[in-house]
Amino acid sequence: MKLLLVGLNYAPEPVGIGPYTTGLAESLAARGHDVTVVAGKPYYPQWRPYAGQLPGRACTRSNGVTITRVPHYIPHNPNGVRRIAHHISFAASALGPALAEAGKGADLVFTIAPSLFSVPVAAMAAWRAKAPLWLHVQDFEVEAAFATGLLNGRAPGARLARGIESRILCMADAASSISPQMCAKLVAKGLPSESVYQLRNWSNAAFDFANADDRKYRDEWKLGDRKVALYSGNIANKQGLEIVIETARLLQNRDDLEFIICGEGPNRENLETLATGLSNIQFHDLQPVERMADFLSLASIHLLPQIVGAADLVLPSKLTNMLASGRPVVATAAPGTALYEEVEGCGINTPPGDPATLAKGISSLLDNARLCADLGEAARKRATDRWSQAAIIDALDARMKMLAARKHGL
Repeated sequence: MKLLLVGLNYAPEPVGIGPYTTGLAESLAARGHDVTVVAGKPYYPQWRPYAGQLPGRACTRSNGVTITRVPHYIPHNPNGVRRIAHHISFAASALGPALAEAGKGADLVFTIAPSLFSVPVAAMAAWRAKAPLWLHVQDFEVEAAFATGLLNGRAPGARLARGIESRILCMADAASSISPQMCAKLVAKGLPSESVYQLRNWSNAAFDFANADDRKYRDEWKLGDRKVALYSGNIANKQGLEIVIETARLLQNRDDLEFIICGEGPNRENLETLATGLSNIQFHDLQPVERMADFLSLASIHLLPQIVGAADLVLPSKLTNMLASGRPVVATAAPGTALYEEVEGCGINTPPGDPATLAKGISSLLDNARLCADLGEAARKRATDRWSQAAIIDALDARMKMLAARKHGL
């Protein structure tokens, strides 16, 4: 098939949505499809333009995929209004290239939310190409903005925003999301259940956890033989990482434990301020992809906090590689949420916003080596069973072909 993909985030962004959009495009190209991507300039998670970017549009080809990069507004401090401007600017910039590519023909147009504002752009491209539109939802960004306080969910315009979101989502001929709960939310927002499909994120098979060695990290960061509670990824409001600082404060009497937060984002400076005076916590930047297996294997446990109200709006993409590393996950998630169910059986869940219970959970797990090992092995198995990239893309490929054939009456 000839496929057009419209998505804000793409490689070389190392975390978040970018790696999955890139993996999807390259995997489909490897299966023989002609794949063109319209993407934004790389900026995430630092919320700054990457070095070496030329102004204006840029067209490149990488791993069988043709990529058109378009410029857009990148706010250094992405509050609610600035984020909206950021997404609108990408949609406006992507419109011309997307329509131009659609004019060359496409069997299917695929778009990713965020950014929600790119969906109308993709819908116009699909209309021009007379092709079906597939929407993949990684985050329910409107609801997440309300949950994290970026937007006021009780403001007069909140109901209108939710209505606009539903109208935009319903532009798609087919839609997918990354957990059963998020798929159910798509149906609740008006999409027919038969058009909704679960498309999981996957673990990165290129990370060689079997031969991982954390000794260089232990030497560089002067960890000795201390246990490590590790968080790695974006540092923004929806993660609720303040609970990690509070938990580190409660456990600062443990000489055998170090908290490590690796990542970048708009909330990092605030976290570093909150951690002032704590000797059991370190902050580092995101680590290179080529060192990722060694880095993730440094963890005795992985930390995955999430604020109340966000657990069924996003399912952190970092979870897949946490599990693949063979280390247990300690999450803050309520029963019945997608995150709780994914972690249950290969880690422990504690209530969101409760640092005392999180501290007890961490201690109970680290003090039970047998349980820690068993949960780690269960995590590795779950990553293999549920998050095999080849199996996920194969199933998606077959479904996309069916949708394109149905649209064209074949």
